[in-house]
Amino acid sequence: MIDRTYNLSEVWQCEILKLARSTVYYAPKPTSLEDVALMCRIDELHLKYQSAGNRMLHNLLRKEGQ
Repeated sequence: MIDRTYNLSEVWQCEILKLARSTVYYAPKPTSLEDVALMCRIDELHLKYQSAGNRMLHNLLRKEGQ
């Protein structure tokens, strides 16, 4: 979308495309393996206890030592 080699500044390109300038400079960080493992465990618990809310899932994870 934003062409850094174009002779129009990034600020103006963002203005024309109606983008926030912060989105141009954002660089996503990789997710740690610990976070991925925790998200997988939350998914497993959520599938097992489908009516569980965040409090119940939180308590289940605490019982497991998370």
